[in-house]
Order: sequence, then C-alpha cells, then structure tokens
Amino acid sequence: MAVAEARVKAGLFVSAALRMAFASGGGGAVLRHGDDDAGGILAVLRGRGGFMALSQVTAADGGRAWLRATGPDPVSQAVVDEYVARQVARDPDLWVVEFDTPDFKPPYEARLL
Repeated sequence: MAVAEARVKAGLFVSAALRMAFASGGGGAVLRHGDDDAGGILAVLRGRGGFMALSQVTAADGGRAWLRATGPDPVSQAVVDEYVARQVARDPDLWVVEFDTPDFKPPYEARLL
C-alpha cells in the first residue's frame, strides 16, 4: 500500500519558495494571495525570452508535481495573464507567485511534467 505524501500548507510553501528564490540570488513576488491552508499554487516563471506558468498537480504516484501549464516553451506575458485569469475564475483560493528565473527552473525542488 502506497503512503500519501504529506501536504504542506500553501502559505508555508509559498513563503519557503520565495525565501529559496531570494537566497539563490533571484527574486519573486506573490501576485495573488490564496487560501493559507488549502489553496492551490500557480507559479509564473519570468525568464529570458518570456514566461511560463507551472500548475501544481498530483502525479499518478500521489506525489506533488508541476505541470508546464502554458506548454514547454516560453510564452508572452499576455498568454500567461489569460491563463492565470481563467484559473483564478475556477479556483478563488488559488495562489499566484512569480519568480525571476532566467533558465525557467523553479527556485524550489520541483518534479516537472
């Protein structure tokens, strides 16, 4: 029987991810404050040549993973803004956090799908 991965509260995860971004010389900001306990998280990566949105998902094995929600390649800010608006309309508890990442790698440990 598989053991489910322990869930970290959204507010705590966001705080830790921002600290990691600043500690590595990058930056980040909360664009939208979601529910501290149970909100989902959408990470916007600002890199060279555009933006990428990562959506927090549960992988087939039950662990946390991040889906490249806007595709594998960088997109314009307008595309990311439209995606974020659609997701916020569906989930009013959603956090939106932006990170400056020239290489489109999140500043926190992340399994990307």
